[in-house]
Amino acid sequence: MENMFCFQCQEAAGGKGCSRVGVCGKKPETAGLQDTLIYTLKGISYLIEKGKAAGVEIRYADDFVMDSLFMTITNANFDDSRFVERIKEALKIRNDIKEMLISKDVSFDETLDVLVWTGNTVEEIKAKGKNEKVGVLATENEDIRSLRELITYGVKGLAAYAHHAYNLGEKSKEIFDFMHKALAALLDDTLSIDDLVALTLETGKYGVDTMALLDKANTSKYGNPEITEVNIGVNDRPAILISGHDLHDLEELLIQTENTGVDVYTHCEMLPAHYYPAFKKYPHFIGNYGNAWWKQNEEFESFNGPILMTTNCIVPPKGEVVNRIFTTGAAGYPGCKHIEAVDGKKDFSEIIELAKTLPAPTEIETGKIVGGFAHAQVFALADKVVDAVKSGAIKKFFVMAGCDGRMKSRDYYREFAEKLPKDTVILTAGCAKYRYNKLNLGDIGGIPRILDAGQCNDSYSLAVIALKLKEVFELEDVNELPIAYNIAWYEQKAVIVLLALLYLGVKNIHLGPTLPAFLSPNVAKVLVDTFGIGGIGTVEDDIEMFLS
Repeated sequence: MENMFCFQCQEAAGGKGCSRVGVCGKKPETAGLQDTLIYTLKGISYLIEKGKAAGVEIRYADDFVMDSLFMTITNANFDDSRFVERIKEALKIRNDIKEMLISKDVSFDETLDVLVWTGNTVEEIKAKGKNEKVGVLATENEDIRSLRELITYGVKGLAAYAHHAYNLGEKSKEIFDFMHKALAALLDDTLSIDDLVALTLETGKYGVDTMALLDKANTSKYGNPEITEVNIGVNDRPAILISGHDLHDLEELLIQTENTGVDVYTHCEMLPAHYYPAFKKYPHFIGNYGNAWWKQNEEFESFNGPILMTTNCIVPPKGEVVNRIFTTGAAGYPGCKHIEAVDGKKDFSEIIELAKTLPAPTEIETGKIVGGFAHAQVFALADKVVDAVKSGAIKKFFVMAGCDGRMKSRDYYREFAEKLPKDTVILTAGCAKYRYNKLNLGDIGGIPRILDAGQCNDSYSLAVIALKLKEVFELEDVNELPIAYNIAWYEQKAVIVLLALLYLGVKNIHLGPTLPAFLSPNVAKVLVDTFGIGGIGTVEDDIEMFLS
């Protein structure tokens, strides 16, 4: 038996899967605990679905399942102790639901291992994670396994976005219901490949709904993103660096650092926070420090101050930096102080006091980058954009959303952006933009050639823009637009974005730098034949192909 098996991210070892230790730094014990947590969540959802079918509505596990799914996303949480406690809580919730259903004469298969297993000690919980029947490889048929994992990773990404919306007071009963439906279906051996393909597309449908909900949450609370120049230099005051994706955590930090003499900088996926009007009122909200998540070890060291990780993506820290990293929400790392919410509030005073004792950030670059091109801002420029397309000034749009990562092969995306003809425009969202968002690619009649919509969830904005252009140009099919999709992926939020685009009918998406290891040859063929999914080649060949 292998030490572990995980192939949920783009960096799966050898393009097949991590079996000794995760490329992300995840240890076999952590992988096993995450598998066990997902296993118990399936049991909870199975029971909830049985109750629902019998007319018994069970809502109290919704938040728990959502948060637990988020914890298992790549680079989110490496803290074994948190997973052990989470699994113990999951087993208690499962048993409480079992007792409730029994008391209401609701029938279910009480012999299922997922319902029978009890982990009374830490040793038993850790041992379960080494059981061949618990992890990814428990499904023997590789095509069924492939589709089950595709759905699982889509639901993980969906849960992450739902979590952010929930933190801002927006939640949807229907989205929670789908999470339970999908997780329960993963235990159903009667489902055919066609059934699972249909469930995969339904996952995409709820991906669209969830990203729309998060867009509503963000814009109703913080305003619509607007064109903004973001400073990438530094001040000479002590500061806190905030990374991850959670805007509510950023808001709390900005409020608590007011008039303290401590500045706040964003990192990686927090960059788009600068585009929201509500955050511009804070004079100590200085700018963005650094680049994509995978460079954080060197950039966290030179930042000098404390770092608040609100979600993924954490790179295992080296040296003294671990003492300056604080985690919150779904994030976690051994040795880093974790800040929990108490009565819905988080106390960041310890981070602030530490910042006051540390030097100001070391400047690593200067200048500004421009962003804020979410759907409302682009619609405000609609006449100019439409005229540029009609006149031929803009020949084609390239959606280059998605994730960045460590692989040298990702230099492809910088080179691709550099070599695109000057009559093309890049639409981007997510941390993939760090490969090219500091390049001077110019503009077309005042329209920047790089339009950054925001975080990875703001890929929703790019879909909305495409659908609006389809309406403006009176086209029958979104695929008739002069838009090409060359998307970089890394983890499970990219998976739900992909499934959302497929649900919306977008075809001929090219995905790189490699296709997912969890796609079996037969499942990959279905995606190619049905949706035109493709990989990437050389920059020159791909540009020629896209423009032909």
